[in-house]
Amino acid sequence: MNSLTDIWQSVMDKLAEQLTPTAINTWFSDCRPVDLEDRRLVLQTTSDFKRNIINQRFGDTIKKTLSDIFSCDFDLLILVGEEMDEYKSPSQQDDLPEALAYTFDRFIVGQSNKFAHAAALAVAENPGKVYNPLFIYGNSGLGKTHLLLAIGQAIRERIPSTKIGYVKGDDFTNDLVTSLQNGTMEEFRRRYRNVELFLVDDIQFIAGKERTQEEFFHTFNNIYEAGHQIVITSDRPPLEMVKLEDRLRTRFEGGLMADIQPPDLETRMAIIRNKSAGLGLMLSDEIVAYIADNITANIRQIEGVVHRLTAYRDMQDDTITISSVRRAIKDVIRIGVYIPTPEAIIAETGRYYGISEEDIRGQRRSKNTAMARQVSMYLIRSLTNLSLVDIGEQFENRNHTTVLSSIRKVESLIKTDPDTAASIRDITSNLNSRS
Repeated sequence: MNSLTDIWQSVMDKLAEQLTPTAINTWFSDCRPVDLEDRRLVLQTTSDFKRNIINQRFGDTIKKTLSDIFSCDFDLLILVGEEMDEYKSPSQQDDLPEALAYTFDRFIVGQSNKFAHAAALAVAENPGKVYNPLFIYGNSGLGKTHLLLAIGQAIRERIPSTKIGYVKGDDFTNDLVTSLQNGTMEEFRRRYRNVELFLVDDIQFIAGKERTQEEFFHTFNNIYEAGHQIVITSDRPPLEMVKLEDRLRTRFEGGLMADIQPPDLETRMAIIRNKSAGLGLMLSDEIVAYIADNITANIRQIEGVVHRLTAYRDMQDDTITISSVRRAIKDVIRIGVYIPTPEAIIAETGRYYGISEEDIRGQRRSKNTAMARQVSMYLIRSLTNLSLVDIGEQFENRNHTTVLSSIRKVESLIKTDPDTAASIRDITSNLNSRS
């Protein structure tokens, strides 16, 4: 078992090698562990005097012991009196997402991401002056959002008055549609354009949406021309966004583009150690290596395994073994297999082509609507286990012959028409990004 009590006992055992029983009793008899999270041990004691003695005389030993256990550096926080109540109370809500707990010091740097990390640091230190815009791209689960939010957190800590705007690509579209319907476009533009740091996550979702791209173009220009910083993430470079307008593509490419690749073995092992330490979980070198060897492409899955191991420890009161690691990996990989629903596929295809779900499902026969309908059928067949009959039921009970004909037409176009092939890739990528 690797509970907080066990970890604190390991620290006390180390202190006992250096102190007499009397000293241990004097300074630590009423000292108790409170929390161990995000590479920080929180203790509670009874007076400022004892806190000062523990920090000054024993703090380095405590932190060194934790570093030996978890193979990474730890901080120490000692609380006294009412500080404990303040520590337990919810923190003040930040304007930015709660995910801004992601900071640069929690980002594990390796060969696969060091360029993007260095660029993000440079932007955080000198916003609006270098690498504007900064465009970070790579597959899902590799740390793009972590870097994006770390920039925001770093700038907010250094210059609290900074006006920061954060939005996901599809939320920008949703806000725009709502503002158009409610006649509140002036408020919409004021909210997005009057910022000094504009953080945009998953920009790929605006591709193909004509009005959204128009509005984003002007938003981008306003912020850029005011000398303020723009940071964008995407699952692909601008050149591969087939439906992205050229004027936006050139602006995205006019700054610095930095890609993030899947982490190498050493980086994966460092991520595992860092994440497990933050959760107060002690993992042997053998277990760390086993996880790193078996999950190679996705940091999010690595974190999922560590979280699952923590749950095994807490719920089963059990020691982590290779057997439990195998089970955790199996569970996480199974959970991580995303199979979109027919409804999600039709909705995403509609967003891509700018056609309503009702029209895709219905009887309209315009060229664009027919194409969106055929693509939807093809993707449902490719990405789900539905039969031709089941697929037909999604489109006002079209018969299986019609469905099969549509699928074969799209299959043929994929081989002969690069635009259709690119559209299929884009829609599929968008669906996977929503998983």
